[in-house]
Amino acid sequence: MTESSNPLLQDWHTPYQLPPFAQIKPEHFIPAFKTLFAEHLAQIDALAENPAAPTFENTAAALDAAGARLQRVHLLFENLCSSESPAELQAVEREMAPLLAAHASKVSMHAGFFARLDAVHRQAATLPLTEEQQRLLQRLHTDFVRTGATLKGAARERFAAIAERLADLHTQFAQNVLADEATYQLPLTTEADLAGLPDFLRGAAKGAGQERGLHGHVITLSRSLVLPFLTWSTRRDLREAAWHAWTSRGETPGRDNRPLAREILALRHEQAQLLGYDSYADYALADRMAGKPSAVYELFRQVWEPAKASAEAEREALAAQAAALGEPTDIEPWDWYYLAEKVRAVRYALDDAEVKPYFSLDAMLGAMFDCAGRLFGLTFVEQTGVPLYHPDVRLWEVRRGGELAGIFLGDNYARPNKQGGAWMSVYRHQSRNGGMSLPVVVNNNNFARAGDGPTLLSFEDVRTLFHEFGHGLHGLLSDVGYGRLSGTNVPRDYVELPSQLMENWATVPEVLGKHARHVVTGEPIPAALIERIRASQTFNQGFETVAYASSALIDMALHLQENPAGIDIASFEEQERERLGVPRAVGMRHRLPHFGHVFSGSYYAAGYYVYMWAEVLEAEAFDAFEEAGNAFDPALAEKLYRYIYSAGDSREERAAFRAFRGRDPQAAPMLRKRGLLAA
Repeated sequence: MTESSNPLLQDWHTPYQLPPFAQIKPEHFIPAFKTLFAEHLAQIDALAENPAAPTFENTAAALDAAGARLQRVHLLFENLCSSESPAELQAVEREMAPLLAAHASKVSMHAGFFARLDAVHRQAATLPLTEEQQRLLQRLHTDFVRTGATLKGAARERFAAIAERLADLHTQFAQNVLADEATYQLPLTTEADLAGLPDFLRGAAKGAGQERGLHGHVITLSRSLVLPFLTWSTRRDLREAAWHAWTSRGETPGRDNRPLAREILALRHEQAQLLGYDSYADYALADRMAGKPSAVYELFRQVWEPAKASAEAEREALAAQAAALGEPTDIEPWDWYYLAEKVRAVRYALDDAEVKPYFSLDAMLGAMFDCAGRLFGLTFVEQTGVPLYHPDVRLWEVRRGGELAGIFLGDNYARPNKQGGAWMSVYRHQSRNGGMSLPVVVNNNNFARAGDGPTLLSFEDVRTLFHEFGHGLHGLLSDVGYGRLSGTNVPRDYVELPSQLMENWATVPEVLGKHARHVVTGEPIPAALIERIRASQTFNQGFETVAYASSALIDMALHLQENPAGIDIASFEEQERERLGVPRAVGMRHRLPHFGHVFSGSYYAAGYYVYMWAEVLEAEAFDAFEEAGNAFDPALAEKLYRYIYSAGDSREERAAFRAFRGRDPQAAPMLRKRGLLAA
């Protein structure tokens, strides 16, 4: 294949300079990457060999601008591998994973370039740099040190080899989980099998069957199908079957993730020790807000016992409900969602089957766009006819002050070749280094398609939609000079602040009153129903907190081990659950064999705690709006834009939060939101 025949290596004369999706085939990626690796390394060589004395501009800024063509193809590749990945592309992904890691190591261990970067870094205090330029220099230097730039000889070679092997293992782990999710089917062939399921869930199950070429209704391991099934099915035997399939992902013979996870842990530990850290957790947290594992444990110390006490009270309420229904009172994990929904309906006169008709996907998209307009002056104008990578995907122009500010893509439906969960990603980062670059952001969800009718969301789905939109706004509103500091390129325990903060606007009564309208009658959601929804937000929080916190604590414990090479992760998980006192009927949100946050990449390794860390920040931040008595207070919204959503990593995060809130965050607002202060 020649360079001229490879669309990945050409200029993209497409709307918004998006990738020419229709022309791109899996076989284009490997030759394109090989060409672009060589091009990028030649650029780094040229920077290293510059005869002029090293300066911020010819070293740090120049590195930030280098490799632009490689980055656009790499971002495209990552996005397709996660959202539209047939077997042919998965094969390319497996081949490319170690090659991408090897290239990254060649750059980060480029001795000539690092010598120049280190020279500029040593002079940082005396250079006339802006705060953002100082931040870029510090972040780039830290990046290089943390990826082995200061290592010598055999240690240097070993670190690079570990990085390649880890990339391969991460890819295998993720693809095994995807295969388990894509292949599992629980057919519902009789009316008895459908007992208890509301119409919207029956429609979604029928749509899942049609998508797989099957007649009748099917439950898959898409979260948007399996959790509603566990919530409404009156068939305890089928709930048990679905629960076991859901929680045993990653343990299928032939694609068992347990040995992969053990090797990942051992290699991470070795990597950390090569850099002088006692454990991988110490290494990972050294570059996050928490700083060290003890800070994480101090946060969870305030949460864990109150959450367990709440969970036990909730279990007792479930047992009482089961007795009232004439059902077994020995609460099993596959009973919890089902019985909790019954208790919630009684306690709050609230039933998701009553709520969901007010929450169509289109209406909630309108709600979140309205919030972005009122807070940040954004308008979203949908454009059709633009070729994209799948018919499900929609595109909006994002405008601010009448000017195009970015492109927003929405990919909201589950499908077999798409990884589970919900996430935000980018096709292009915002930057002004080397010319203005407008961001292209994509939000991915896995909502169940409802056949020919409108897609109806549970309120938890609505929160997920707003959560990912918060990440999207973090990318779209970015206003920094350098790509390395752009948007969501911030420490992992800060990146969830903009997303979790945006969830709060999903519960603002005036937002719901305007946008939540009955899908059949068009009537606005009753104010009383809004209040019942808001009142129920602390319901079942013992269960939710224990399920989340147990996963976070076990993740941290794993990465603090002194000899992870000998760990059997199934036994370790069982022992830690017993040590922590995790109630059997609650369990973990993510069992280790399918814990993609931790084992499909390094971003959340020793870092699943970040959601609660950021929740402390967001609860404190939204309290400012509540104190003002206006969820759209203009002065607060302007500060939120300046210090949180547009700042990227251009300012140290504690200082940025303090500039917005006027003080350091406290845990009390988070505990209050979860209903744990009095537990």
